[in-house]
Amino acid sequence: MSDLSPDKADVRMVPKRLKVGQSGGRGADCFSMPQVCLCYPGKIPSSTVNSPLDDVRSENRLNRADNVLLPSQRCLFLKFLSKTSSVKFLPAINDRVVRLGVLVSGGGTTLLNLLDCIQQGTLPAEVPLVISSQADCKGVDRAKAAGLNCEVIQRRDFDSLAEFSAAVFSEMRSHHVDLVTMAGYLSLLTIPDDFLFRVLNIHPSLIPAFCGKGMYGHHVHEAVVERGVKLSGCTVHFADNQYDHGPIVLQRSIAIPDGATADEVGSLVFEQEKLAYPEAIRRVTSGRLAIDGSRTLYR
Repeated sequence: MSDLSPDKADVRMVPKRLKVGQSGGRGADCFSMPQVCLCYPGKIPSSTVNSPLDDVRSENRLNRADNVLLPSQRCLFLKFLSKTSSVKFLPAINDRVVRLGVLVSGGGTTLLNLLDCIQQGTLPAEVPLVISSQADCKGVDRAKAAGLNCEVIQRRDFDSLAEFSAAVFSEMRSHHVDLVTMAGYLSLLTIPDDFLFRVLNIHPSLIPAFCGKGMYGHHVHEAVVERGVKLSGCTVHFADNQYDHGPIVLQRSIAIPDGATADEVGSLVFEQEKLAYPEAIRRVTSGRLAIDGSRTLYR
């Protein structure tokens, strides 16, 4: 095939019997799947009819691409899809390690978990900057003990949320951070445009349950036990300008044993957090994660 760029592709609805590379009677060169086919000027099958891509749901389109297309063809289809619909794929970072900025407010156990994953080689990343919202929290001590650059930026030192947020993200920019990870960070931030979908948060419940202002750490697990739910877990999501809001990247769940205390639930959930956060970072930087409105798609 020649000049098969996404910009030059057209979209057609094709019979399910049409196979990849089948001529359709006019020597067509196309990438076909059930219903959706990418065709090119001058090489369109006679059996096709016009149909807008937006009429097919995004997730269904991706599933069809997974089932039918070869890897090289799928790559082209995903690029085309991101140009012609509301689905936006986040850029891949695969030619170097990911530079993580870590935000802490407490004990720093999530920071330690990320550092362990980096050391074990399961997370291709480095941490050029840690910012704490508290001067005397254990997370600061742990960051310094690990030899990391740690800054303290406290909300009370600024007249407005905008000024506070600007100070935090100015440090992130100066350290060339790719992805900001909230690790038990309790201060609300205003996310600037250049960090949209570049700030992750992990919450110790299955959002939208047990979340929002005032719901953090042990408070979450106490509420879970009091309500008597049978499942809990953790959620990694993109942070926006609301508490525990933004598109969800992934969730991991646990079954709550009968009679479990809040401390026991917290320990079980944290074991899932240790798996979920590194996996979420790998997904976000893989080039395979897309934003589709208020949700994410990963293929």
